Amino acid sequence: MSLNRSEKQAVIDEVTGLAAKAQTLVMAEYRGITVADMTKLRVDARSKGVTLSVLKNTLARRAVAGSTFEVVSDQMTGPLIYGFSTDAVSAAKVVADFAKTNDKLVIRGGAYGGKALDVNGVKQLANIPSREVLLAQICGLLQSPIARTARVLSALAEKKGVAA
Repeated sequence: MSLNRSEKQAVIDEVTGLAAKAQTLVMAEYRGITVADMTKLRVDARSKGVTLSVLKNTLARRAVAGSTFEVVSDQMTGPLIYGFSTDAVSAAKVVADFAKTNDKLVIRGGAYGGKALDVNGVKQLANIPSREVLLAQICGLLQSPIARTARVLSALAEKKGVAA
């Protein structure tokens, strides 16, 4: 079913809004994926804050024109699913994790920070820990010297026979 001009403009406006808020765009070819598998992918993406859209490529090109994702407009060919995420790694992680279990989803590329990413770039982005994990690691690094100092002082107090 083809869209009329106003419906096409509504789609372009919606995707332009997504692109304006997003940090990352990931594109993957979905040829041959069953509806059930696509539904699983969409549910997983939604739970992680990723917006997945199947768009006409001409509409996608118009929607990303003038944004940081314009660098990949030449790669927008074939049946693609577009994943936008406000978190830098969520879209790449969702698509890459699904592609590991379903060989019919083929990652084509993406964009992050105004730079085009190839397949390996998307996979590397997917391997970066999430923001929460990175914050926990930093917190652990900051607590480590304090905890060691407390243990040393406790051991010294025990050695001298002073009750702590």
